Amino acid sequence: MRIDIITVLPELLRSPFEASILKRAQDKGLVEVHLHNLRDYSTNKHKNVDDYQFGGGAGMVMMIEPIDAVITKLKSERDYDEVIYMTPDGETLNQGMANSMSLLKNIIILCGHYKGVDQRVRDNFITKEISIGDFVLSGGELAAAVVADSIIRLIPGVLSNETSALTDSFQDNLLAPPVYTRPAEYKGWKVPDILLSGHQANIDKWREDMAYEHTKTRRPDLLE
Repeated sequence: MRIDIITVLPELLRSPFEASILKRAQDKGLVEVHLHNLRDYSTNKHKNVDDYQFGGGAGMVMMIEPIDAVITKLKSERDYDEVIYMTPDGETLNQGMANSMSLLKNIIILCGHYKGVDQRVRDNFITKEISIGDFVLSGGELAAAVVADSIIRLIPGVLSNETSALTDSFQDNLLAPPVYTRPAEYKGWKVPDILLSGHQANIDKWREDMAYEHTKTRRPDLLE
């Protein structure tokens, strides 16, 4: 998979992709992540990529020309399955969406800024709009990193134990059950006996029951 991220703040995005699982995935050749500084495509001598909005109003708007330039350049080099725009009014990211996108080959992610992008960008270039929640960030960079992480970890070979991702919260519309590790007793707090029984069928049933109860208590909407 190849992920191209268009941003005005590439330095804000470098760190997440230079550590941990995301770096290992790139080192293994399982994914390529490329950051593109939108200012490099500005025709303005000051490298501006925003301007005042028509009709007045507070806040600047990202201009169409540099965005068109970088997307057109990327599309001339390869085909893309999705051109994604990070925006608070997009479709809310969920596990099912991440699962689907992990099967794609090439995607572009455009990070919004200021009051957003010229609507003509959304009308003519964007194929998918994503939000990570009902709140507003200073820009789309951190949201883009969240989306990329949610996708990359699902690519076969990225996690050392590939079945781990299949038992995450939301994979089966349930939250994950409680988990425990050594010691079996600490300050009088004991691990449930069932987990120490060695009876895998009973353990699996306990985990299913606990996942259901956990979901019923914390996220009953997932059971509707």
